[in-house]
Amino acid sequence: MVRKPRTVHVDKITNTVKGVTYTSYYLRRSYREDGKVKHETLGNLSDLPLPVIDLIRRSLKGETFVPAAELFRNVRSRPHGHVEAILTMIRRLGLDSTIASQPSRQRDRRPGHDRRASPLPLLQAGHHPALARHHPRRGTPRPGRRRGRALCRHGLAARAAEGHRGQARAAPLGEGVLVLYDVSSSYYEGERCPLARYGHDRDGKTGRPIIVYGVLTDADGRPVAVQVYPGDTGDPPPSPIKSPSCPASSRLSRIVLVGDRGMLTQTQINTLKEHPGLGWISALRSDAIRGLLADGHLNRSLFDEVNLAEIASPDFPGERLLACYNPLLAEKRARKREALLAATEERLTKLARAVSRRTEAPLSAAAIGVKAGRVIGRHKMAKHIKMTICDGTFTWKRDDESINREKLLDGIYVIRTSEPAERLSAADGVRSYKRLAQVEQAFRCLKGIDPAGAADPPPAGAAGACACPDLRPGVLRGMAPASGLAPAAVRG
Repeated sequence: MVRKPRTVHVDKITNTVKGVTYTSYYLRRSYREDGKVKHETLGNLSDLPLPVIDLIRRSLKGETFVPAAELFRNVRSRPHGHVEAILTMIRRLGLDSTIASQPSRQRDRRPGHDRRASPLPLLQAGHHPALARHHPRRGTPRPGRRRGRALCRHGLAARAAEGHRGQARAAPLGEGVLVLYDVSSSYYEGERCPLARYGHDRDGKTGRPIIVYGVLTDADGRPVAVQVYPGDTGDPPPSPIKSPSCPASSRLSRIVLVGDRGMLTQTQINTLKEHPGLGWISALRSDAIRGLLADGHLNRSLFDEVNLAEIASPDFPGERLLACYNPLLAEKRARKREALLAATEERLTKLARAVSRRTEAPLSAAAIGVKAGRVIGRHKMAKHIKMTICDGTFTWKRDDESINREKLLDGIYVIRTSEPAERLSAADGVRSYKRLAQVEQAFRCLKGIDPAGAADPPPAGAAGACACPDLRPGVLRGMAPASGLAPAAVRG
């Protein structure tokens, strides 16, 4: 006799005790005995997750479950992320407005109407040797043909490309606009570039000749011009501003240059004063701020109620000084100074012990001085340490007077500008100086391009529009500079 299979089910039991509801789940079998329905508990499922309990319940009711991989099959996969990244950058740079001034369906569709297409034609491949090699354009242009027609492959009419080319190049800068300028460097692998010389590498690479270059951007950090200098140039001037081929100098009668205190030194500012159409925004060095505090022109009581105060000083005639106080910056500087002092003191303590152990052959004062110089120079704390060095003897202590003098400057920075108040408010002046962070982003972009096969030298010439030249450290191989050793510019 074939035994009838037993059926089981999941039973949900809810009990309320003293206002608290308890829910339990049991695996049970129901049967009849003497005309009564009885239940037999086969297991307690209360400790299982609810999705698992639901899966058991539905399985017992006859539903069949299979892995999702068996039900779905990838017929085709279309790339999307790289196209969306390019479209996002097009909108961020305002390139869509060069296609049509007003939003429209045609304008929104044209840059990316075919999502299957590669976005690389949107990047003018002819402007970058590596892109041009790895992604050659169809139909290599003739020598007399102008570049920049890659957008036509994505639906742009030829008349749109021609009619808006001038607008696209003129868009970054307008009359009286702020321009940002800063310098960086990249080390050079090669021997034939006269611009590659040994100097201060801002990337921390040692033992390699470098090339210094300055990047001029608009207020949003979009590169406008690149100027290249020999690697031993310590204080390059912002010469792209007045270069005849700079896009700004040929159209605008006034430009406000924003540079940090290391770039726009007093010498450079004196040079800028010779050009009536040039204004500047920079910052004072620590010694100048300390002089303002000593002369009484700057007082910390100015920041009791507000963190921004405009002052004047006869040492800076014709300039506005915008004194700012940032409590977070003050805390950061104090914390960093204490950490560097502690690290320096730890190394000095080890050095003092090593000197004291040399009893049979004590170290000379010159040898101790060399070792001590390396220690205090590691974290640049020599200004806060007093040392006593003799033959076989080395002692040190903190210079509390120097530390307290530096504490007075914690959190204080002073912006200097030639712009009058009717053209630039104090708050806007501080915001404009902080926009220099956009140039740092431009440097990261310029140095972060894939350097594969970047051996082809880019053309050298006067400062001009830059379309992301390959400036990644270590990639400057065989760059052809301009004749002589005069500053040369690289045009993308």
